[in-house]
Amino acid sequence: MRPAFFAIVGAQFFSSLADSALFILCVSLISTLAFPEWMTPMLKMGFVLSYILLAPFAGAFADTFPKGRVMMVTNTIKMIGCSLILAKANPLLAYGIVGFGASAYSPAKYGILAEVLPARRLVAANSWIEGSTVVAMILGTILGGLISSNEHTIAWLLHASFSLFGYIVPSPLHAAVTVIVLTYLLAAILNLGVINAGTRYERQRRSFGALFRDFYRCNSTLWRDRAGRVSLGVTSLFWGAGMVLQILLLAWAQTALGLRLDQAAALQAVFAAGVVLGAALAGKAVPLVRSMSVMPLGVVLGIALCAMVLVHSVRVALPLLLVIGILAGLFVVPMNAVLQHRGHSLMSAGQSIAVQNFNENLAILAMTGGYAMALQVQLGMNTVLVLLGTAIAVVTLYLRMVARTIPGPRPEP
Repeated sequence: MRPAFFAIVGAQFFSSLADSALFILCVSLISTLAFPEWMTPMLKMGFVLSYILLAPFAGAFADTFPKGRVMMVTNTIKMIGCSLILAKANPLLAYGIVGFGASAYSPAKYGILAEVLPARRLVAANSWIEGSTVVAMILGTILGGLISSNEHTIAWLLHASFSLFGYIVPSPLHAAVTVIVLTYLLAAILNLGVINAGTRYERQRRSFGALFRDFYRCNSTLWRDRAGRVSLGVTSLFWGAGMVLQILLLAWAQTALGLRLDQAAALQAVFAAGVVLGAALAGKAVPLVRSMSVMPLGVVLGIALCAMVLVHSVRVALPLLLVIGILAGLFVVPMNAVLQHRGHSLMSAGQSIAVQNFNENLAILAMTGGYAMALQVQLGMNTVLVLLGTAIAVVTLYLRMVARTIPGPRPEP
């Protein structure tokens, strides 16, 4: 791997770490400042909608400039959004601006991989990116909890550290925001290592209408391409089902296992650790030319989710969730690599990632909406688990049939 790749991984890690910490801080602010409760789910909804609504423009923006430079600019946008909290801005506005930056950051982050690395390295590269992102999300959640619940401790530590440089932290909220802004700043500094890396695309002056038509063409191209359809279907299914499972796990652990909320949250960490391990295994064991061979794991993953209805013991739940996480990591990482390879071959790297983000976040909206409807009609939790697992298995079987009709992608030297 080139040094530029590890700069990308480091920048992604700290940027994702700050995103997760900021989310927890915004949730805490909504509670402590007596904002309406409906604002909490709207934080995530606004983040998802940013990826969907800005998809036609995000890819073109990422391809117009060197992607390392785009990553630096979008991290700066995130810092601005976070800093608005100190101006007593509504948390929805602050986190929404961060979501705007994230939607433009993602096509640059993933698109640059296909530009700076040979195709045969993409599975390993994605295992690094996905693994570091999951770890960052876990640590970011912990960091967010620390600066939200123990703000005075953090403030004291920052006061002691920055007083050496003449900077005084005036309040606990300033301390929390300072931690997050500095994390974004560290990500931006790492972006300097890739600021001029990657491919240059010819700059074009295009109207909004032309951008929409180009995005529609790219989206249709990937869905018509059989390898693109399989990989795009798998990644969309993974992120949609993953978001539902993230919510469902908390309720399942409390209902089926009798755990407290904090203990239930720890189970999510076990699942996340499995994803990291599965991603690492995929990077080591699955070359790009054999990526389609992981398709049966999706069926096993669906069956494993259905098996959760039989579990009523923490001793059984822990290894089962670890296995489910490993299967998920092994399943999605090679498909991410295939999607990047096909997207880079059929269109620009940034546009292909924008299409991926668009479809994955549509899947998140659709599947979380379906889960909300299931709760509305009072479907039992076991029924929801079986439906989710069955949906994953059935869709994977269909995509596997499509995959059998195509040869494996040929990596470039």
